[in-house]
Amino acid sequence: MAREKIKFALRIAPETQRLVKELCERDNCQSQNEFIEKAIRFYAGYVSGKEATAYLPPALVAAMRGTVQDSENRIARLLFKLAVEVNMVMNVVAAGMEISDEDLKTLRARSVREVKQTNGRISFKDAIDYQRGVE
Repeated sequence: MAREKIKFALRIAPETQRLVKELCERDNCQSQNEFIEKAIRFYAGYVSGKEATAYLPPALVAAMRGTVQDSENRIARLLFKLAVEVNMVMNVVAAGMEISDEDLKTLRARSVREVKQTNGRISFKDAIDYQRGVE
């Protein structure tokens, strides 16, 4: 059973029609209508941003997914290593310091504020300056 089609007028520039005729053959479309309908669906998908992978060549999608997955894996490994190093530093510092629970709570709040304000760009020099009372 063939899909029902609606007929409507379409005005396009002569150069656009030439492009449709040329690319229609390359895309193995049976008619210019088929080519234009495919083009409309493609552009609608592009504009809506939904199911973008349906409009990209499968090889490109696979390559992008692989690249993203490799990046995720690398970042996860680096974050794990960083967490281990931070844990070690915290244990070394904790072993040599006597900090009250209240001071620790105050320091945590200040650290959260500072990280938010700097978008995570903190420096050891800034911490030293703060500890020395230099603002």
